Amino acid sequence: MASQNVLTATDAAFESDVLKSNVPVLIDFWAEWCGPCRALGPTIDELADQFAGKVKVMKMNVDENPGVPGKYRIRGIPTLIMFKGGQVVDQLVGAHPKATIAQLIEKTL
Repeated sequence: MASQNVLTATDAAFESDVLKSNVPVLIDFWAEWCGPCRALGPTIDELADQFAGKVKVMKMNVDENPGVPGKYRIRGIPTLIMFKGGQVVDQLVGAHPKATIAQLIEKTL
C-alpha cells in the first residue's frame, strides 16, 4: 500500500512544492513503464514514513511532467534528487538499497 506521506510532484507546482519548501525534499523521478522505478516504490514509501515531518518525499512521473526532468537533465530513471533551500544538494541514479537512500536523506538534515 502506498504511503500517505508520499506526495505527487508536478511541473506546475514544482516551485511552490519543492523550491520554496521549508524542509528538504526528496524527489523520485519515475515512469509507469520503468521496472526499476516500480521496484523502488515500496522503499520510497517506507522512507517517507520514516522521515515524516523532517523531509518531504515526492514522486514525479517524467512522462506526465517533462519540464522539470528536462531542466535538471534527468537522463535515466529512477533518479532521486535531494533539494534543500531550493537547491540540488545530492542525487542518485538507479535503484539503490534503502540504507543508501536513507544516508542521502540524513546527511541533508
